[in-house]
Amino acid sequence: MGIKKTIGCLVVALALGYQAQAKSAFAIKVQKDSTSQTAKVDTTKAKKPMPMNVKPTPPKKETDYERLMKDSGTVVKGLFTVRHIKDKWYFEMHDSMVGRYFMAVTRFASVPQGFGKFSGEMVNEDAIYFEKRDDKTMLLRTFVRTQEANEKDRIYLSLKQSTTDPIVAAFPIVAGNPQKGMNLIEVTGFFVRDNNIVGINRTLFEKTKIGGQMPDRTFIDTVKTYPINIEVQTTRTYGASPSFVRASGTGSITLALNTSIVELPKVPMRKRIWDTRVGYFAYPYTIFSDEQRKSQREMFIARFKLVPKDVKRYQRGELVEPVKPIVFYIDPATPKKWVPYLIKGINDWNVAFEAAGFKNAIQGKEWPTNDPSMSLDDARFNVVRYLPSEAENAYGPHVKDPRSGEIIESHICWFHNVMNLLTKWYMVQCGPLDKRARKMEFDDKLMGELIRFVSSHEVGHTLGLRHNMSASYATPVEKLRDKAWVEKHGHTASIMDYARFNYVAQPEDNISERGLFPRVNDYDKWAIKWGYQYRPEFKDELAEKEKLMTETTAILAKNPRLWFGGEGTNEDPRAQREDLGDDNVKASDYGVKNLQRVIANLPQWTRQDNDQYDDLREMYTAVRQQFSRYFGHVAKNIGGRYINNMPGTLPYEIVPAEKQKAAIDYFGRQVFDAPLWLYPADLTAKTGVDANNEIAKMQSVALNSMLSLGLLNAVYNNSQASSKAYRLENYLNDLFDKVWTPLNASQELKNSSRRTLQRNYVERLNSILNPEDKEKTAAGAPAFNTDARLYVAQHLDKLEAYLKEQAQSATGINALHYADLVRQVKQIKEQREHGRNNR
Repeated sequence: MGIKKTIGCLVVALALGYQAQAKSAFAIKVQKDSTSQTAKVDTTKAKKPMPMNVKPTPPKKETDYERLMKDSGTVVKGLFTVRHIKDKWYFEMHDSMVGRYFMAVTRFASVPQGFGKFSGEMVNEDAIYFEKRDDKTMLLRTFVRTQEANEKDRIYLSLKQSTTDPIVAAFPIVAGNPQKGMNLIEVTGFFVRDNNIVGINRTLFEKTKIGGQMPDRTFIDTVKTYPINIEVQTTRTYGASPSFVRASGTGSITLALNTSIVELPKVPMRKRIWDTRVGYFAYPYTIFSDEQRKSQREMFIARFKLVPKDVKRYQRGELVEPVKPIVFYIDPATPKKWVPYLIKGINDWNVAFEAAGFKNAIQGKEWPTNDPSMSLDDARFNVVRYLPSEAENAYGPHVKDPRSGEIIESHICWFHNVMNLLTKWYMVQCGPLDKRARKMEFDDKLMGELIRFVSSHEVGHTLGLRHNMSASYATPVEKLRDKAWVEKHGHTASIMDYARFNYVAQPEDNISERGLFPRVNDYDKWAIKWGYQYRPEFKDELAEKEKLMTETTAILAKNPRLWFGGEGTNEDPRAQREDLGDDNVKASDYGVKNLQRVIANLPQWTRQDNDQYDDLREMYTAVRQQFSRYFGHVAKNIGGRYINNMPGTLPYEIVPAEKQKAAIDYFGRQVFDAPLWLYPADLTAKTGVDANNEIAKMQSVALNSMLSLGLLNAVYNNSQASSKAYRLENYLNDLFDKVWTPLNASQELKNSSRRTLQRNYVERLNSILNPEDKEKTAAGAPAFNTDARLYVAQHLDKLEAYLKEQAQSATGINALHYADLVRQVKQIKEQREHGRNNR
């Protein structure tokens, strides 16, 4: 009886203990989470007593995810779910987003004074994607592949193994996420530590010379998430370079960055393969195929994606609006009076898009003032950013999808002082032609139209267009003075040329603004049509390429005004920056005439009260720089070659001898005969310019180029390639005639400048015939084992005879000059003979 009673009491005690344990478990408070499903627990159903021989189930172990969710924090859903818990930030993404591509675009959000960069300018851009290594680790890779193959080809497997994208970050996945397929990772460290994706990259560190990052003063400020993008803003503090230390005295600088992570299309836009005859920014890639015997290298262009709303109407040739137009917003920091002109510059491109079959394809708009969902730093929006920079510049970059070339967004950076540059350009080039340009403060309408022109040019870059420095060559020089023609056709075929204004026109031509300003013109319309026309009829970009090339050949054969000759970096004198017309000599002569008119009026146009001459100094410098451009344009013809890509032309042609001879004649008239008109006494006295010294430098630069061994080699080699080329002996003789003229000018400054020029001439011959060892071995130095030096030695004999003849009749300083040069020539010959004997 006692034993049974004891056992019974024990059973009751165990049962009561189990019930108490169960009640305690159900009393645990579950942290609510508005973004996740929380398991419901039914406490109303009666629990059966646990059998005597079964041990109680231990309480479920709390997961890392559950433990983290106990802490209060904010949760916002968007592209990813963003959680802010205590001082840490988390991204929560579904497995379906793993492997998707994103563009990470980092820009300055705020900068210290004198930093050299401005809010809105880009720091980094990279295509990235997440990769799940296992249940514990999420990797971040950056897309750098430029090789591709069809997945059905056997070579695809090998290519995949040979083109691994780099891992740029790894994130532990918080364990125990109750939501199926969801992954929670902490991203705090990634965004506050500098790296090449979301921070200051090494190149910028070196350029700005900022010091190390200060972690205790570096923070994530905000993380905002939207349906297709996330915006992360950080404040960062660094040690300061000596210049910043002197400026602030703090030893540190603080700036802010904004990183946009924007979802890229799941299916990339079809590439459009570049045709080198149309000027687009293009990016290389290589195609491998089982059917090839050699890999295929191509380049695809950058462009916005435009798809017509009504394809059938589009294909019938009707103008159709795109599904998604290109919209540019104007920074609200822009002075209000310039906003309409910036918008006009954007909208000017609609005439080009109409050539491609679209209407209202591009739109300029003011920034909405009452939409909190929009941010200037958001990479979803194209913006013209107005920057408080003293630099006289503007530029139009773009961010593209590296898989296809689709332009995702662009921020045109417009520096405040670009208006000062426009003032200098227009007064110097068109002051004699437009009375509105004869004062330092242009009226708002004139300045607005100047702003409009630059706006159009920069927008062209954001659309994918490169400079076309050959566009101005399409206009014959004399047509630039034909009022009816130039006002109808414009002075350059493309606004993407650096053909600022029509400086060839003369006052008596009475040409209006329409014949002086650049505009979106024939080449621009053609280039936009080529790049943006919608062509769904082709199975892939390679089939499209072949058809477009055939069409392009036919079009260019009919219209040479559509020539794309490059960005002015090659040897072709027809494609130069800042030049006009099809004849550099004629255009520059007309330009000089207008500069002479500007010089005569500059004191009046720049007049300031209280004997101040700041404006005069600035504009006078601009005039002298413009003159230097003119003889630079002419010089490129000497020893040059034409580089052709038009139908029916040879790829390379030597500049005709008569054009090179005309270039030497220009230098004789405009440079070697000292241009004293450029240095009137009243200007040099007010500005402090040393005319004698500056003329000597100008002439020296020109002569050193014309008597460089590299150029002489080019002239000689060209003469071997063509019977029509300039012969080196003739070149040296023609140059001689322009340098060695009598020293009998009525203005003594002309004579002294000529003597300096002639001494330089002798020194150049000596450097060719008796080079120092370092000149012969310097990296990139031209070969000294060339026939050109033999012609120079022969030329020295001619010079010696001339000097001895002049010395017999010269008097005064001229006699001393010739005698000294005879002595120098003798030394050159002796040194050359001595060097030959020592070999």
